[in-house]
Amino acid sequence: MCDRTELLEAALESLADGVALLSEECRVVFWSQAAEFITGHSRLELVGKPMPEALHALLQSPASSGDAECDSTTETGHASLVHARHKLGHEIVTMTRIYALRDPLGARIGTGILFHPARSLEALPHGPCEAFVPESTQLDLEERLQSQYDDFTQSDLPFGVLWVNIDQAHELRKSHGTTACEAMLDKMKRALANGLRPGEEIGRWGDDDFLVLSHECTSEMLTAHARLLAGLARTTDFRWWGDRLSLTVSVGAAQAIKAESLAQLLERSQEAMIASIHAGGNCISAAPGDKACLRS
Repeated sequence: MCDRTELLEAALESLADGVALLSEECRVVFWSQAAEFITGHSRLELVGKPMPEALHALLQSPASSGDAECDSTTETGHASLVHARHKLGHEIVTMTRIYALRDPLGARIGTGILFHPARSLEALPHGPCEAFVPESTQLDLEERLQSQYDDFTQSDLPFGVLWVNIDQAHELRKSHGTTACEAMLDKMKRALANGLRPGEEIGRWGDDDFLVLSHECTSEMLTAHARLLAGLARTTDFRWWGDRLSLTVSVGAAQAIKAESLAQLLERSQEAMIASIHAGGNCISAAPGDKACLRS
């Protein structure tokens, strides 16, 4: 009969992410097969020893000072983009999460690290982005987007995306400044989030754009859901220094199909969103093959 340690190791080995468990002294206690594959470093050469210098970046949280040591302040597993080195010398870029491991009394006993190769943000179409949206924000959404798309391809769980552009954002940024526009976008995100179904997510996908990750079963249901969100946008009351601004959105809806890649799905959604803008805004368009532009 397997003991608890064997069961835990088997569970960790089943993960596609690389898994590293470090002691309180930052010595490697566990190094998964996926970690071996990603980094080229075997568990035989690492277990019981400090992390090699080439992998020190995996120990750094986004808020750390840059010192290659376990970050005792890390409590949550926020993803960060990390540049480390493969055993053969080439650079590896990973999405990495660091967790503080604690005993039942709350005392820190070590550090857990989950990491997988990062896909380039440039590989997927996204909205124009200057200095207003941190790259880490879009990378985190990209990670969740890829995960949900993988679930669709492996289990036939319905999946679609709504590409939402705020019609007034560009002019608001010009007339009232970036601070006003970001405040409006934050309020709009919260308003749209109130209309999401269980399991759906929303995030920034450009300076003036959002993506909604949806599990509506058909393109018709996805389009109807987009109309509901567009209605919430129109009722969002945004005021800035006495000015009351009316808001509308242009939405592109695309339902995932087996024959396409994630990039192709996003391209169809983006094309539909652009069609909504060209129709004058305040409009929902389904991707090619679905229904035509609908006024919301």
